[in-house]
Amino acid sequence: MYDYIKGEIKEISPTHVILDNNGIGYFVNISVNTYSKFSGKESGIILIYELIREDTHQLYGFFDKKERDLFILLISVSGVGANTARVMLSSLNPDEIQSAILHGDIILLKSIKGIGAKSAERIIVDLRDKVGKIQDGDQIIAPLNNTIKQEALSALVMLGFPKAKVDKFISQILAENQDLSVENLIKEALKRI
Repeated sequence: MYDYIKGEIKEISPTHVILDNNGIGYFVNISVNTYSKFSGKESGIILIYELIREDTHQLYGFFDKKERDLFILLISVSGVGANTARVMLSSLNPDEIQSAILHGDIILLKSIKGIGAKSAERIIVDLRDKVGKIQDGDQIIAPLNNTIKQEALSALVMLGFPKAKVDKFISQILAENQDLSVENLIKEALKRI
């Protein structure tokens, strides 16, 4: 398995880069985000994810570890393939995707070509706890009040309120005030429902 390739950039487009490393040209699929960071450079190091299936052998490249880690998480979700993950990383930067997942922003994820409501929900459910562990340099970004939010959401759903509606209100309340206890969060949500 390749970790990175260092070489001379022979060709670059918003979808791929060809890197020459000791006379071997590697065709690497990239996102627009990575393209923008390599554009105008003559050489560089690109982090690699190698996808091997019985009918294909492809390399996907990333400017930084955070983008590669997010790509790997995205393709672990059922129904999200490598090309869909690459489109996601081309449409939004890694921080925006991470934030959308952490805050349950289905609308933002649905705005990406090829992602419908069910796919967006599945991505959020499958990755909410994992995406908070992606490192941003030396800092680990933790999900904001995830436990408090989940406890309040569970309590309100058990009271008979629709999950999607309650989730929206809870997210709004937490955006306004992150220091609420579970009880206060539930009380505030009940006022708004």
